[in-house]
Amino acid sequence: MKDVAARAGVGLKTVSRVVNEEAGVTPDTVARVQAAIDALGFRRNDSARLLRTRRTASVGLVLEDLADPFYASLSRAVEDVARAHGALLFTGSSAEDPRREKELVLAFCARRVDGLVVVPASDDHRYLSSEIEAGVATVFVDRPAGALDADVVLTDNAGGTREGVAHLIAHGHRRIGFIGDQQGIHTAAERLRGYHEAMEDAGLPVRPEWWTMGPTAPERVRAALDVMLSGPERVTALFAGNNRVTVTAVRVLSGLSRPVALVGFDDFELADLLNPPVTVVAQDAPGIGRSAAQLLFRRLDGIVSDEPTRIELPARLIPRGSGEIPPS
Repeated sequence: MKDVAARAGVGLKTVSRVVNEEAGVTPDTVARVQAAIDALGFRRNDSARLLRTRRTASVGLVLEDLADPFYASLSRAVEDVARAHGALLFTGSSAEDPRREKELVLAFCARRVDGLVVVPASDDHRYLSSEIEAGVATVFVDRPAGALDADVVLTDNAGGTREGVAHLIAHGHRRIGFIGDQQGIHTAAERLRGYHEAMEDAGLPVRPEWWTMGPTAPERVRAALDVMLSGPERVTALFAGNNRVTVTAVRVLSGLSRPVALVGFDDFELADLLNPPVTVVAQDAPGIGRSAAQLLFRRLDGIVSDEPTRIELPARLIPRGSGEIPPS
């Protein structure tokens, strides 16, 4: 900074004001200081700045899988809000592994991030209690924290599924199948609940072979569909519990001689270009990420109550064709 000040012919305080974008410096002086900074290759020492402000202007984001389009959109929204607050975003994927989630979270905390946005893989987040008490603002996304009261931003998974199944019922279906993710996952359990509630509300029975929960690997989904689509009480429609299940279902159903209606939870790329286009219950991934990040920075600025905040956003049914196929 002394070198910059000497080259620009100004004092150290003026250089500090320009670097930190403070008011009170004339445009000509700003230009002169910036020219000196460019010529000398000066960079602000953020480690030294931390000693004064006790804030690192950084946020950690732990997702299930950054390659998933849903989480990619969510991540971009968090990054946009962080950038608007002058903060840098660090991101990592847990791969649905509780140990990996904990390692990532604690690694971010060790690097003194100001806050965390976490998509939970674990069902016990008490390991974060001391970090939160020490001032690390934490917002959970997509699923609530386990064994810990904390801020959370969710989609109305049960309500969205009820709407999707009711849509199939309105188009004449009475035997509707459901294939979901592992039942220990909050979102999967909520979507299963929405399916049962929609069938019950319509006074329709649910046979045990019409629904199944488990890994979303294609071979498991195909096997489940084989059971649902065979026998005298075979289903005429399917609700897929997430986009991975939906993609496998599209491949299987496209090879059948008789049409089967399909509604999937979560939109996915090219869903509107398939034949027929896929009807989905879409989450607002950018809205979830934006709401979580805004809540995080409000928490950091101390402008929300000490009580944990819960935000639940609605899902949106998008009819495109596959969910409107009548029973064969």
